[in-house]
Amino acid sequence: MQAPPPLEGNKAYCVVQTATATEEEAQSLARGIVEARLGACVQIQAIQSIYRWQGALCNEAEFRLSIKTRQAQFAALGRFIRAHHSYETPEIVQIPITAGSAAYLQWIDEATQG
Repeated sequence: MQAPPPLEGNKAYCVVQTATATEEEAQSLARGIVEARLGACVQIQAIQSIYRWQGALCNEAEFRLSIKTRQAQFAALGRFIRAHHSYETPEIVQIPITAGSAAYLQWIDEATQG
């Protein structure tokens, strides 16, 4: 197995997570992210979220978006999510990818560069 390329500078990779209230919003947001080259791939999963919001305990169906991208895209991706998201305070969480297949990481590079 070939070792992945170094994970440093703008070559570092991550998964960014957010969640939406509807599948339609998730689909729209995912398409916009990939079209803008802010993410190479967006996976959408139906989830159940239990959380506290404005003093109330909530239990809601949501749709999680897992966005594969370069860490260098994180700030722009965060701005895009905030601009196109219906939530007052959307989840925008970066999870570093510390290793991966060289071919997959190269594909992320190619898919997220203009």
